[in-house]
Amino acid sequence: MMEVEKRSSVYDMVVVTGPTASGKTGLAARLAIRIEGEIISADSRQIYRHMDIGTGKDYNDYVVDGIKVPYHLIDIRDPGYRYSLFEYYRDFTGIMADLRERNIFPVVCGGSGMYIDSVVSGYRLPEVPPDPFLRKSLEDKTMEELTSILSTYRKLHNVTDIDTRKRAVRAIEIEKYLADHGETVAGFPVTKPLVIGVLYSREARRERISARLKARLEEGMVEEVQKMLDRGIDPETLIYYGLEYKYITLFLTGKMEYDEMVSSLEIAIHQFAKRQMTWFRGMERRGVVIHWIDGELPIEDKVEFVIRLIE
Repeated sequence: MMEVEKRSSVYDMVVVTGPTASGKTGLAARLAIRIEGEIISADSRQIYRHMDIGTGKDYNDYVVDGIKVPYHLIDIRDPGYRYSLFEYYRDFTGIMADLRERNIFPVVCGGSGMYIDSVVSGYRLPEVPPDPFLRKSLEDKTMEELTSILSTYRKLHNVTDIDTRKRAVRAIEIEKYLADHGETVAGFPVTKPLVIGVLYSREARRERISARLKARLEEGMVEEVQKMLDRGIDPETLIYYGLEYKYITLFLTGKMEYDEMVSSLEIAIHQFAKRQMTWFRGMERRGVVIHWIDGELPIEDKVEFVIRLIE
């Protein structure tokens, strides 16, 4: 193991990211063992309890040579709860403070682009309450009108603010609040992250995604979603979580045939991986340095590559 006093003075945390099905968790866990660290998840769906197979929690990956690696921000909310980026900021900063106090090296692991970006870029995040009157006034506006209204304010983060009507309304709500109350916002703690990306060729990534989807269906992913419906979780809530939960819910509620569900889900996951890569490339254009590792390398070589960078 790496001795505490020998840890890098250049970096104060490692971030392991990459598109879905790239083996991030296994690498992060082995790194954590080597540097006596703990993992902080950066996955927007793994925070939910009972959503295990569909979110790819892969608990076994956190056990390395019989040692369980401590992890954070997994299984902290019940399904149905709408966890926000601001809450992630609040929870993340609390964990970072605790790890620093205990002299533990953080290993951030996940593929949720906004979570990763917020950690390494230091987003400034407002805790803005809902404004029902403003929302009512925007109900009949078109996306073009919402975009025009938003453009009169200072944009908070990026063009994802206008991906959907819901996001656009929320972005306007935030900007109006800041204009009325001043920039009472909080930023992530200053960090010096070493960002590692695990990358496979497009063809290999597609093969891994397809193989993993087949395996998860065999492991009982459909049954997992059925149990959530049986617990009384609203189908629209599961659809909101996207990908596996969206398409399997559509199948279980009779809106899709099984083969259609599998085919549509596979396509959607491939598209999701492509969007993740687009996000990471955008981060690089904004100045974030991502050290990409060939996914085909043996896990031991990947670990050694990162250790050399840390040291």
